[in-house]
Amino acid sequence: MINYQEEIKRFKPSLDVDNIEEAIAGMSLTDMNDLMMQLVQNAALGASQQSTGAARPQTDEDSEYNQTPDEG
Repeated sequence: MINYQEEIKRFKPSLDVDNIEEAIAGMSLTDMNDLMMQLVQNAALGASQQSTGAARPQTDEDSEYNQTPDEG
């Protein structure tokens, strides 16, 4: 049978986990809140441009989806 008290005494945390934790904590990661805020801002910008009649600037994504079959 497993002696949990003895296992806890012998436990040594992995050094790799500590290194990874520091690396991740130092990175600026995009989370769901950041994505939602960007979507809301883009939607608001699009709505304001529609109400003023301004055209939305074309992006790389637009050109990819709006190509005719002859273009690529």
